[in-house]
Formats: sequence, C-alpha cells, structure tokens
Amino acid sequence: MNEKIVNLGSSIQIVCFKIGKEEYGIEILKVQEILKLPKITKLPKSYNYIMGVIDLRGKVIPIIDLSKKFGIKADASSDKSRTIVVDIEGKRVGLAIDSVSHVVKVDSNEIEPPPPVVKGISGKYIVGIAKLQEGFVVILDINQIFSSEELRTI
Repeated sequence: MNEKIVNLGSSIQIVCFKIGKEEYGIEILKVQEILKLPKITKLPKSYNYIMGVIDLRGKVIPIIDLSKKFGIKADASSDKSRTIVVDIEGKRVGLAIDSVSHVVKVDSNEIEPPPPVVKGISGKYIVGIAKLQEGFVVILDINQIFSSEELRTI
C-alpha cells in the first residue's frame, strides 16, 4: 500500500479531471478551488508549461498547463477548461486542465502503487492508480510535480 496518500482501511475523496483522453485525480483536501479558465497574462521567457499569471482576489497566481508539463496532447481549449487552484509548499498555483469530471470516494484497497514502468522521473508524482468502475484514475502527488528549482521560479 502506498503510504503517500492513505492508511490501510481508510478512504479518500479525489477530484477527478481530464487532460487529453486520460483521467487524473488529486486528493480533495489539496484543492483550494476550481475556476473556469480566466484571462491569463503571459510571462516572457518562462518555462513553456507556464501559461502566465492571473489575479485571484488580489493575489497573483501562476497558471501551469499540466498537459505541457506532462507532455500530453491536450484537447483544444473549450468551455470545459478549468483551473484547479492548489497549495504547493505554501505557494498558490493554478493547474490548467481540460475538464473536471467528478469527485469520487476511493478506498485504500482500490489504489495500486504505480507500475514499475513509471518509476522514473514521472513516477515520483504519481501516488497510485485507482481502479474504479469507469476505469483507471492516475492519482497525482501535487507536492512532487515540480522540482524545488521550478518552485522557486514559479
């Protein structure tokens, strides 16, 4: 069992979302809010996955394009595009995604550790894979998505 997220016999709620055709999830306690993708101010000479910044109630928040960060072909921007605002080591960050699917409660015994094939660099930000009736959901550890150097520049 993966101790990163759950204890044996417990369950968590996961906000499920899509990037391209794939379904991902973040533990609901890590999500501060979900917004319609707002007007973004572009930043010159930033990482290619940084879309820019937004003003969220007087605070400047960077918006990260998760499809570019993960190297996944995203669906074209649509009315379903959303930003999930999370707190990563004390920094508020918006994660741009294609759409939010649903919130689901998952028991710890329904979460498998990532397969050995993803144990490399991408495996560090995958907590596990939830087996649901609708299919698999890749559960992300948002605290591991960015290196400490990337966090400093964000």
